Amino acid sequence: MKSTLASYFEKTYGRPAEAFAQAPGRIEFIGNHTDYNGGLTMGVAIDKIVMAALARRDDKKLCFASIKTGEKVLVDMDDLQKRDREHNWVNYPLGVFKYLLEAGMTADCGFDMLDMSSVPPGAGLSSSAAIELSSGYAMASLYGFDIDRKSLVRIGRQSENLFVGMPCGILDQGVSGYGKADSLVYIDCLTEEFSNFPLPHKCRFWLFNSTKKHALVDGLYAERHAECMEAARVLSEGGKMRLLRHFTMSDLDAAKEKLSQKVYNRARHVIEENARVLKAKELLERGDIAGVGRLLNASHESSKTLFENSCEELDYLVDTVSGVEGVYGARLTGGGFGGAVMAFTDDTFSQTQANEVAQIYEKKFGKKPMIFACASGDGAKTV
Repeated sequence: MKSTLASYFEKTYGRPAEAFAQAPGRIEFIGNHTDYNGGLTMGVAIDKIVMAALARRDDKKLCFASIKTGEKVLVDMDDLQKRDREHNWVNYPLGVFKYLLEAGMTADCGFDMLDMSSVPPGAGLSSSAAIELSSGYAMASLYGFDIDRKSLVRIGRQSENLFVGMPCGILDQGVSGYGKADSLVYIDCLTEEFSNFPLPHKCRFWLFNSTKKHALVDGLYAERHAECMEAARVLSEGGKMRLLRHFTMSDLDAAKEKLSQKVYNRARHVIEENARVLKAKELLERGDIAGVGRLLNASHESSKTLFENSCEELDYLVDTVSGVEGVYGARLTGGGFGGAVMAFTDDTFSQTQANEVAQIYEKKFGKKPMIFACASGDGAKTV
């Protein structure tokens, strides 16, 4: 990809790029909407990436260009404000630049930027975090700023929370930053501790993109975030405000009369999902892959009935693929409300079987899901 991006960069800007970096998309393995609640989650970095290329300018402007549309957006370094809907795609790298400056990076001039992606957008694979981390590493490289991995992961999240306006936790940036081939990333989102442990041998990930786009910034994600915070506020009454990670089902049931049924359900999902993450880690370490598959199915059922961030298309994909030989379990991956389903399979599951699932889905909805067989990959880095 680097040589192709380098060629596009020269065609776009008339000179070679000076800094390159890449970051992977991610699959949320289990731990849905637990991250911003201080919970536990697991993900895997995939072999689909975003690569960013930058070169210095001789003025104080930042230029962001799109290979897809040929559009260029010029931003003054003295006006690092969030862009409107028409140009909102620049907010991801622009926010990272803003917070890198606040972290101490010195930029004596502007830059031209171009990126290229093999991560399908809107599929729940966090192309946004991949853009944030790839652009962040490229910016740091361009300006000679030494930044550690955890700090850049935090800046990526800060950009998405405060600049883009998406109240996500640290899962997306954490997995993109700390991914490792043949490994899962286990995250304690309360302490922001990241660890890798090996994927089981001969296990595979298949993604079925429903092609129903989810625009998370448009409100549904923020609504779920607010409902979780409301539950945490009620459970924290009489003491310091704490996150749902700190509470048990006994705590929640004791406060049930103070909560609406909807808010109770949201909190129940999060508390039980944290327990599923812990159990999944234990089962993976014991080699009980079938047990892990059952937890994945339970996670999706909870997302469907309690957290209500699934949709008809995702439910149908999960039900269909779960009945196919070689599939351990399946669940929505990412924020939900559309996007993709992850199937966790053995190595006998084939493209033919995946195509059969797609045909069944197409008969129901009149559209084909996009299918990806994903390998695990390494985390963000300069290249």
